Amino acid sequence: MNKHHLNNNSNIEPKERLSDKIDKKLIPEYVQEVLIKLQNAGFSAYLVGGCVRDIILKRTPKDWDVTTNAKPEQILGVFEDAFYENTFGTVGVKIRREVDAGKKEAGNKNNTGVDNSTEGVVDTIELTEIIEVTPYRTEGGYSDGRHPDEVSFSDDIKDDLLRRDFTMNAIAYDSVKDIVIDEYNGIKDIEDRVIRAVGDPVKRFNEDGLRLIRAVRFTAELGFMINIDTQNAIISQSDNLNKISIERIRDEFNKILMSSQPALGIAMAQKLNLTKSFLPELESSVHVKQNQAHSYDVFEHLLRSCQCAADKNWRLDIRLAALFHDIGKPPTKRGDSTEDITFYGHEVVGAKMTKVILERMKYPTKTVEFVTKLIRWHMFFSDTEQITASAVRRMIVNVGKENIWDLLDLRTCDRVGTGRPKENPYRLRKYRALIDEVMLDPISVGMLKIDGNTLLNELSIQAGPVIGLTLNALLEEVLEKPELNTVEYLKNRALELTMLPMKHLKELSEKGISKKKDLEDVQVAEIRKKHDIR
Repeated sequence: MNKHHLNNNSNIEPKERLSDKIDKKLIPEYVQEVLIKLQNAGFSAYLVGGCVRDIILKRTPKDWDVTTNAKPEQILGVFEDAFYENTFGTVGVKIRREVDAGKKEAGNKNNTGVDNSTEGVVDTIELTEIIEVTPYRTEGGYSDGRHPDEVSFSDDIKDDLLRRDFTMNAIAYDSVKDIVIDEYNGIKDIEDRVIRAVGDPVKRFNEDGLRLIRAVRFTAELGFMINIDTQNAIISQSDNLNKISIERIRDEFNKILMSSQPALGIAMAQKLNLTKSFLPELESSVHVKQNQAHSYDVFEHLLRSCQCAADKNWRLDIRLAALFHDIGKPPTKRGDSTEDITFYGHEVVGAKMTKVILERMKYPTKTVEFVTKLIRWHMFFSDTEQITASAVRRMIVNVGKENIWDLLDLRTCDRVGTGRPKENPYRLRKYRALIDEVMLDPISVGMLKIDGNTLLNELSIQAGPVIGLTLNALLEEVLEKPELNTVEYLKNRALELTMLPMKHLKELSEKGISKKKDLEDVQVAEIRKKHDIR
């Protein structure tokens, strides 16, 4: 293997080349440009951390971090547009670039049938990217369990890699010269799908307690397993999580929830003694037996419900509701055998508990209100004979039209979490159909552009049965030909109708009522067919 000499004075030799493990096409030109400018100025420069890990995994990195032997003032001297606003040496380099805002293809037509696209026209917008460039550094003392008491700059990249959390994040890659520095065999751990602390794991977790839950988050996001020594260190140092602000914990928790495997991540957090620090209510659900309608205890039921929301790619607030919907079961549990266990009122208790949890974790008020509302009302009727239109209307009043379908999604998660094989049983389909029916815009004389007041006040038609008969007769015409629903036509036609004999007007009115019912029947039939119910 050819030797590569670095721009600094250290005698580091790369442990291996990455050319067969990395796809350089994943590195944007503007990122490569930062490394080139630093190296042209006489400094060494590497991509480092999560972006290198993601490239090896063939994932598109969300952020790009560069490390260099240049000091902050020297970095500022290399780039025209950069800023330095912290005590850790990190310089933000602003890169402005133009990107395609979207290309309209010829032949696309709007709903008028007119082709209004322009072939070959490309609109561009300017984006400002921030690349964080940090000098090699060492850190001394972590009295608050989160931030270093002292930061010193180094000329040796090995010092910088030693301070990092996990081996998979302690890889440096010079994408200009295709050199990798992998002092802790991070590439092998990535290939083996292992999360391993750099050096002494106890020391790493004493330095920064947030790393405890970051390890779990990586498990959920990447599907990696945590090395046993690292696991043991997390358990022994789990109390360090108490030193971390709840906002930082919440942000990591959200990333676990929004990963593809939240159930794995939360189960791992519980196993490693972490949930007791920020979610003691969830910890209390472990090994709480349920009745015979459930295949799992409360904790596993909640995990499986949350996983269902993730599998369907639903929003964070739905995932929160799925995770906490039965959090009120442990304090409301009565009975011991699966035949007589009950949890009466757990939805009310659970909503109150969830409000406490979410407020403690500083979630936005809107999120707190939405999640607790869904949990409060998630126990809607399960007996198909009780599912009536009036019951659905009451439920819509309770949760709001804008939330009713989210409530049904939560119920789907709840059912999947029980271990039952059928995700969308007849009663849920019936409930969805009834919601569709209730949410239909009503077919009534209220659809007309004029009303009884128009007939009385503007057309001087006497009050009495003739008003209702006339409106129903007009409705029949408008249902047949919607284009007739104009104020001018309806006024003129109303005057004509009132001149008819009462018998004839009644016949026309009855036709309107019959037409309305026929259309309603058609709509209901289509809805029931859509939901496969009788």
